[in-house]
Amino acid sequence: MTHSPATQQYREKQAGDLRPGDFVFPPGDGPAQEIISIDAENDDYGVAALLRVTMDDGGMVRIAVGSSVPVGDGIPAGDGVPAETDSGSHGSRSHGSSTPDSSTAAEADADAPAGPAVVVPPRPETPPTYTGPSAEELALIPEPDGTPEAVVRAAAANHKGKNGVQVLADRLAKGINTKSGSCLRDLSNLAFDLCIVLRDPDNALAVADLLNVLPFDGNLDRWASIERALALSSFICREAGQTERAAVYEKLLRAPESQEEDPFKARINARVRQRSLNEPNLYDKEIFRAIDNGNHEAERDWRFLRLEALLFLRAHGGSNTISEEELARRIGNELESVRA
Repeated sequence: MTHSPATQQYREKQAGDLRPGDFVFPPGDGPAQEIISIDAENDDYGVAALLRVTMDDGGMVRIAVGSSVPVGDGIPAGDGVPAETDSGSHGSRSHGSSTPDSSTAAEADADAPAGPAVVVPPRPETPPTYTGPSAEELALIPEPDGTPEAVVRAAAANHKGKNGVQVLADRLAKGINTKSGSCLRDLSNLAFDLCIVLRDPDNALAVADLLNVLPFDGNLDRWASIERALALSSFICREAGQTERAAVYEKLLRAPESQEEDPFKARINARVRQRSLNEPNLYDKEIFRAIDNGNHEAERDWRFLRLEALLFLRAHGGSNTISEEELARRIGNELESVRA
């Protein structure tokens, strides 16, 4: 006679907390099986995503890291005794009708060979709770002077003859749709051109603020343009000594980090996010390749992308591998390169 999880004593356990020696109920109505080994299969970011759990009967089940599974208190395969009536010690296995006493079980455990090394990585620490800016802090971002189209026209009016800016401004002046990803990208590009290329941080910040007040709606493609504007705005304000206003932009930049409600997934996301901050793509290979080929235009384009990555790192609070002083130095170097 076998017992399903409904008739045996069991509880839920996070898949990432499973260890060899635990008893888990496989899918179906069979009894709990002892875990012999656990292998973790990583996703493309190097984070454990799927566990391959081998049972003592030779079977194997696949469990997503974020799942919860029913585990028992020591029901071996084929044993018909419910967990609550098991006369052995917790986690011990009985065979037939004979049950070893505690001293015999302890000796057997002492003589038993060590189990395989656990390869499941430890669960990441709970990430800090994200808190957005308060109403008082948001008030540090001024209201636009007129319609969004008027802000764009005023910013471009100071740079007659600059084709790149004029083309973007003319396109945006026809009507700004904040639901359009391409429109948001044009606004972001205009703000960067005004600040980085034309050295006009005031008008750049006015244009960027058209994006900065937009909330995160879960669309990462649209958010990428807003994220660029927030990082640029943080840089402009810190360079101007407006640290409080810069801090508001930096809080807004972290808005996506508050969206995941599941604690385990939030920890995994925090771990992936921190890894991307510690190992940022700074386009070294692409820049060196352009230098070797004597392609100055391509080198400048790649350096512009590197500058964006560095501004994001600085606005996000830096990383564990690049200090704030080093970030400031690198940002200064890239500014000189793209403005040359």
